[in-house]
Amino acid sequence: MLKGTTLEVYRFLLKSSKPVGIRELQRALNLSSPSVANYHLSKLGDAGLLKKEQGNYTVAKYLLENSVKIRRFLVPRYLFYAIFAFAVLAIELIYLRPAVLTREYVFTTTATAIFALAFCYETVKTWRKGSL
Repeated sequence: MLKGTTLEVYRFLLKSSKPVGIRELQRALNLSSPSVANYHLSKLGDAGLLKKEQGNYTVAKYLLENSVKIRRFLVPRYLFYAIFAFAVLAIELIYLRPAVLTREYVFTTTATAIFALAFCYETVKTWRKGSL
């Protein structure tokens, strides 16, 4: 259901720190008319994702499939995994380094580095795509 302009409207409302009116939404997203903004707001309202308060709209239900909302920022959850993987890699390289390099050490460090890079890739992909 959340695709295209409707998804953009929902993301805008998620990032907004205050209730948003129809005209404000139209101007912010460069929609062609207030009726287009109203259409997308009513579509989100029918799905139970918005609530209307004194003519303005706020998010009633958070759908954050690949993201976490921290205040008004949407942060991809893969970012936390990437940070954790890089921390493990740093511990492996600094504290767990053996006197003589073994195959096991090289394998685990390489695997951890690959995981960290994969999580970084997924983070960037989620940020660029802007999906929920």
